[in-house]
Amino acid sequence: MTGAHTMFRPPAEAGSVLIRVADGCPHNSCAFCAMYRGIPYRVHDQETISRRVALAAAQHPEARRIFLADGDALALPAQLLEMILTQARTAFPRLARVNCYASGQALAGKSDADLARLRKNGLHTLYLGLESGSEEVLRRMAKGGTVREMIAGCIRAQSAGLSVSVMVLIGIGGQELSALHARQTAEALNAMQPALLSCLRLVPIRDTALARSIADKRFRQLTEEQSVRELRDILLDLDLVRTVFRADHSSNILPLSGRLPRDKGRLLKELDELLECGALDQNTPGAMPALL
Repeated sequence: MTGAHTMFRPPAEAGSVLIRVADGCPHNSCAFCAMYRGIPYRVHDQETISRRVALAAAQHPEARRIFLADGDALALPAQLLEMILTQARTAFPRLARVNCYASGQALAGKSDADLARLRKNGLHTLYLGLESGSEEVLRRMAKGGTVREMIAGCIRAQSAGLSVSVMVLIGIGGQELSALHARQTAEALNAMQPALLSCLRLVPIRDTALARSIADKRFRQLTEEQSVRELRDILLDLDLVRTVFRADHSSNILPLSGRLPRDKGRLLKELDELLECGALDQNTPGAMPALL
């Protein structure tokens, strides 16, 4: 089921059946990402996908969740996605939801009617990497697409009944753009009102454009303390009506989770206590997980 290269999925999809419907990522130029490095983007043909769905169903007949890989599976043609969803519903009698990565560009390429049909056929959650609400930060990171595109896409998808899980990277603006990143990211999230929000800390990956910028001292990483302050600044400015919040990835300094707005005060208090304890590194990013 895994094919010739690694399949990536969000932490929340650990228990899902992974079915590859494409290779790589249609953008694949982000300065901070190496997930699909060296993998040409290719949408798989209908026959190949059908075989994979059938094989997955034979191996996991009781599965309730499916994650479609690789990156930005929503970029597939709407008719092909509908075919995949229809076949999956038939092959997995207990299937409850099908989820995938999505980009602002892919969302812009789907009409409101497309999104409604995909939801009707079983698509449930889209994982959208906002990374930052700052156009300047995204430009420097060669992210592709625009903040406006992602905001509009999130709103349209949720209006169609889909859930959108938005991901933000703490520290992606570096020290130079930290304040701008925090302020404009909170503004973008307030406009989006995502069902789920995950804040992860930026972890430099070797051999990426970002890693080279750090080595050349063109990009100054946040210290451990600055990372916590930036997360606090974003959280403080959030005005979300009904969002599940998580900052409990292995990259995060302090694992946090809750529901907004209900738990906002508690989360801010936990961050304040950490900042006041004096244990955070004020000179370096501190320890980080080895991702690659």
